[in-house]
Amino acid sequence: MKRKQFLKTISRFLLGFIAFLNFPLANTKKIGNLNMLKVSKLPESGPWPTSDPFLFCVHHKDIYPKANNNMGPDAKLDQRNIGSDFSNIDGWSMYHGDKIPGFPRHPHRGFETITIVDKGLIDHSDSLGFSARYGDGDVQWLTAGDRIQHSEMFPLLNKQDANPIDFFQIWINLESKNKRVSPNFSMLWKDDIPKVTEYDRNKLKAEIHLIAGTYKQKNAPSPPPDSWANNKYNSVNIWKIKLEKNVQFTLPRVEEGISRTLYFYKGSSLEVNSQKINFMSMIEIDDCDKIEISSVKTESYILLLQAKPINEPVVKYGPFVMNTQSEIQEAFNDYNKTQFGDWAWDDDGPVHGKEYKKFAIGDN
Repeated sequence: MKRKQFLKTISRFLLGFIAFLNFPLANTKKIGNLNMLKVSKLPESGPWPTSDPFLFCVHHKDIYPKANNNMGPDAKLDQRNIGSDFSNIDGWSMYHGDKIPGFPRHPHRGFETITIVDKGLIDHSDSLGFSARYGDGDVQWLTAGDRIQHSEMFPLLNKQDANPIDFFQIWINLESKNKRVSPNFSMLWKDDIPKVTEYDRNKLKAEIHLIAGTYKQKNAPSPPPDSWANNKYNSVNIWKIKLEKNVQFTLPRVEEGISRTLYFYKGSSLEVNSQKINFMSMIEIDDCDKIEISSVKTESYILLLQAKPINEPVVKYGPFVMNTQSEIQEAFNDYNKTQFGDWAWDDDGPVHGKEYKKFAIGDN
């Protein structure tokens, strides 16, 4: 792609991406304080609010139709704003993809992305020359550090039936001394992610998947070397928690100063410290003591984000997160000069074939 055309394309992407980051948080409705719990209604779409060191959390859940011959949706696209489609028409969006849904190449600096895929596939490509196809239980952890471009596309492989995708993307900040470190690309494959299964006194089950951190003497895979999560004293825990109907689960005590947030994203209702919490709620915990959680009526699914705050200034603009405005401007200047590295693919949103085959090339 010629430089002028590329810069025009990326400018449209950045404007759409910035709007996506900034719009939904204003719609978050505070419900109130319930005995050291701050409870808010989560927005129906777009990013969820987060606490330091977490910058961003979004739950993508799209039910794509059957695939066409080019791994895109076998459906008309004329009602969509192709190139920046967050419409959720018919239960799915193209995002920044034009033929295949996803996020074609875009830059990052100053933080990390953690992509947790429950269902569906993501094709990764980046300016380091790394590529991967992962999903259906896998996690990708990417330290953007000084500079990286990457593409995240959602190839549709099933030509006979629907192609659902269900995943979280979480951004976690880097402390100032690590914002310009070398990038790092890591895969956490499904079978390498520990799962703790425990039963309450009524023999009802809770499952805890450890993306980061520790629970009951089990450790998640090691985070990248420059991550805030790499130091155990920062108490970074990212867990997916599945609770059977009526199960009783205890969230352990933590040291003072640790931020804990629960996202109740699937189910009917919970009781947290005997307070009723409705589905699609964010629960910020101001108490360092243990927290008693009960699932009511149905199975419940919760995402836990926990960590000691970095407590540094945060200035963010679209895909760049730094400590000062001048560093943001520097990031834009550097990107305009270098595009943050070479791009080894002919397409801005490459996909990796029609075969269901997971792989990673360049995994650290």
